[in-house]
Amino acid sequence: MAAYVLQDKPDRILDPAVGEGAFFRAIRRHAQRHNVNPLLFGRDIDAKVIAQAQATGLSPHDLRHVELRDFVLDPPTTLFPAIIANPPYIRHHRLPPSQKQRLREFVCQSTGLTIDARAGLHVYFLIRALQTLAPKGRLAFIVSADICEGVFAPALWQWICSRYRLDAVITFAPEAAPFPEVDTNALVLLIRNASPAQTFIWAKCKERNSSGLAALATNLSHKQYPGLQVYQRSLEEGLTTGLSRPPSNSISSRYTLSQFASVMRGIVTGDNDFFFMTSARAQELGIPDALLVTAVGRTRDIIGDQFTQQDLLRLENQNRPTRLLNVNGVPFDRLPKSVQKYLKSGEQKGLPSKTLIRTRNPWYRMETRKIPPILFAYLGRRSTRFIRNRAGAVPLTCLLCVYPHQASAEFLASLWAVVSDPETIQNLKKVGKSYGGGAIKVEPRALERLPLPDHLVHSTGLAQYLAPQQAEFDFNRHAPWSCAILPGDDGCIVQG
Repeated sequence: MAAYVLQDKPDRILDPAVGEGAFFRAIRRHAQRHNVNPLLFGRDIDAKVIAQAQATGLSPHDLRHVELRDFVLDPPTTLFPAIIANPPYIRHHRLPPSQKQRLREFVCQSTGLTIDARAGLHVYFLIRALQTLAPKGRLAFIVSADICEGVFAPALWQWICSRYRLDAVITFAPEAAPFPEVDTNALVLLIRNASPAQTFIWAKCKERNSSGLAALATNLSHKQYPGLQVYQRSLEEGLTTGLSRPPSNSISSRYTLSQFASVMRGIVTGDNDFFFMTSARAQELGIPDALLVTAVGRTRDIIGDQFTQQDLLRLENQNRPTRLLNVNGVPFDRLPKSVQKYLKSGEQKGLPSKTLIRTRNPWYRMETRKIPPILFAYLGRRSTRFIRNRAGAVPLTCLLCVYPHQASAEFLASLWAVVSDPETIQNLKKVGKSYGGGAIKVEPRALERLPLPDHLVHSTGLAQYLAPQQAEFDFNRHAPWSCAILPGDDGCIVQG
């Protein structure tokens, strides 16, 4: 990253999230070898971290231009020819609502974009840094891959790539992860404040401390370097496939899961320990079966891709909960005394004031789901999969519900044959978010975009359930041709 931003020998360089000064040290090392001596500027909001930077070898002279100020909401007034950073990875739910609102207002006012509220702080750092980059300047950021995979990503990257030149995206195989102890899939972005190009370099680092990384960042060539897989990709293909994902040379599928099913997350109870219990516990409390729903609460409670009544018995024998309290529609005073007593015990524990529960009226009202014929385990390294739900259970939030558009057994059998096929499972990486160690996470709307292989949709008979669509005529394929358009009783007649 230092090699990239120092190529043009800038006189100043900015790290907007200095932290312990890792980039300052890298810049000093690289600058000495290449006869460059830029002034170091930085921002951070934690004085203790800056003190740690001195303890790691940086002098007060090195840090003299570092300010304790918020980079995004209180930015520098001058532009910089080089910017390098590992911005703070703070998920959206950890941002105070007031700060999140100010961040979104900043983006809307300065770019016209409406960033989804689920964007993390690193997204706003990148936008502000690009706006702080001088013409022809270079920016190197190492960030979480979700910056290219979140629901906000398409609009964000269309904005970036229409105004700046994406030189390279560097990704990492699990064995080469730069932060191996963190469950985050990192990538490096190399961007210039120059006219957009139609292609960019995409690389995967296959081994730790690869000697090819600095050479790639310096040359920006798609030749092969030690320890790297390097591709030159079209910007259009990269934005369509996803910048964090490998290049896709396959023909786009005509079918997605949304044409055959809808997806919904599982039930959020607000307090599993209270609402989710074993049958033995329910009997002990005196809760009748009529006020209980069969449920499954953990992905690892399901072995393989089938969930059956035998699995429910297995879980009960293992003292795993399978019964969800659901008293919806029954007035409190008509509930059995035993259930009233149990709900009052929940009030005494403070459950009505918990974040997810306090929005409900009454507080013990439970979310409901129809029993989904197919479940989906949406997060994992090896367990991400579709599951045939033969147990008649509703899932908690650990699983997604897949509801086929038609109820016939034949339709369900065809759909299951397609979604459970290994070729379809391989397509999950095209729509999921990537995490450390090769894990992926697939949200409900993303799962609906899952490509279904054309040949599977046809060979299983699933295609017959789609409404017929008007065929498109490929004029180029059938050229040369000529035609005359003649008036007719019912419109026009095309005579070829």
